Amino acid sequence: MARLILSILFLLLSIFCISGDVESAGSAKRSRARTYIETACTNTLYPSLCIQYLSVFANSTIQTPQQLAQAAISVSLYKALQTRTFMLKVVKELKAMKSKDYQAVKDCLDQICDSVDQFSESVRELHHLERPDAAGGDDVFLHISNVETWVSSAMTDASACLDEFPGKNTNKLKALIKTRVLNVAQTASNALALFHRYAAKYKP
Repeated sequence: MARLILSILFLLLSIFCISGDVESAGSAKRSRARTYIETACTNTLYPSLCIQYLSVFANSTIQTPQQLAQAAISVSLYKALQTRTFMLKVVKELKAMKSKDYQAVKDCLDQICDSVDQFSESVRELHHLERPDAAGGDDVFLHISNVETWVSSAMTDASACLDEFPGKNTNKLKALIKTRVLNVAQTASNALALFHRYAAKYKP
């Protein structure tokens, strides 16, 4: 399962990070792509974060809502995977120490693991929308609904993880966990907004 997730992510990131063949043409493409990304990100709840993470794709040919939605969900999956890896290590250490924080962090980790699975499912559903036969028929609405459901669920689970650490008076470790998990929730929110922008073309 982990290899499949990483393979999907690597494929998507590879597709978007291909630069232009001619430097001058590539520079123009980067400029157009960055302008397009910045404009689209203004319609998200966290535009600065949106621009920061999606600007890495300015070397590609991102110029459509579909390409931007793909990139945004790919970034969300990547951030969730990073956070899961970090928290797996922390949980292992807390368990060995018999720390009183172990259970809270373990519960949070379970939520992040769910988010990783849900982002992965949304990537698969988005792939169905890319197929030529998805241009018509009732199935397109099912795939759209599924992507919206998976990304929304991933965002909800990340937010639920934050509930394990209420208040502002947290130690350094908890503060670091909250920062990483909040990052996952915010990138999920941005990805959902950009996907809604893309899915709007299918709706009457």
